Amino acid sequence: MASTTVRVASVNVNGVRAAFRKGMGAWLGGRGVDILALQEVRASTDDLEQLLGPEWNVLHDAATAKGRAGVAIASRGKAHIHRVAIGEEDFDTAGRWLEADFEVGDVVLSVVSAYVHSGEAGTPKQDEKFRFLDAMEARLPELTAHNPLAVVVGDLNVAHRRLDIRNWRGNQKASGFLPEERAYWDRMVGAEDDERYNAGAGLGWVDVGRRAAGEIDGPYTWWSWRGQAFDKDTGWRIDYQLASPALADRVADYAVDKADSRDGRWSDHTPVVADYAL
Repeated sequence: MASTTVRVASVNVNGVRAAFRKGMGAWLGGRGVDILALQEVRASTDDLEQLLGPEWNVLHDAATAKGRAGVAIASRGKAHIHRVAIGEEDFDTAGRWLEADFEVGDVVLSVVSAYVHSGEAGTPKQDEKFRFLDAMEARLPELTAHNPLAVVVGDLNVAHRRLDIRNWRGNQKASGFLPEERAYWDRMVGAEDDERYNAGAGLGWVDVGRRAAGEIDGPYTWWSWRGQAFDKDTGWRIDYQLASPALADRVADYAVDKADSRDGRWSDHTPVVADYAL
């Protein structure tokens, strides 16, 4: 039976209205995306629908606080079902977790758009980040039990390995590269010194970007707007596509759509795009 290739793209837009003003529409129009996951939307559902146009079906979990966070999944076909709950019943994800199931031929693909807190070491913000990561880690086995073909994409705000951050020596006590944060990835995809790292270790999930890139620095997905961070490629790889074991075997292609120049950027993050043969 011939497979159907589904292209899943994910990007933290840092405000979708601003991103479209700066050129996001041109990128999207030429990329052939089937399912688009967005983070830090910071807009209304009406805004999203107007920007994307009628050919897209939009699911949106807006932030509790207006003008902040917010995750969305837009697709060419309608989702079969979607969910926003994660963790305990009283846990408000604040517009940071959205799941949707898509029927593709005779299979179902589950896609999660996630936006993990940035955190701040030693503060309540970091406590909230750990609480969210706890809920995310607990949800992953439930996702694969629900559907073996699942992918969690988004700005997960943790650089797992030294390869994932240019200035790792200077950021060992900074949120995003704390040992306690990186340990979550050790449990999800395996530690780098585990012979089964990214190949069945931990919960068995696969960091698609790292598997595609191999053992190289980056490729980074976020650069500060300040200074020459982008020009010098002083970045962090914090935007992921984490595939369930069964789906990881179906990855046909992966790309990081880095802009050609600083002036060509429409977000401080860049899209990560994967093709899955279903």
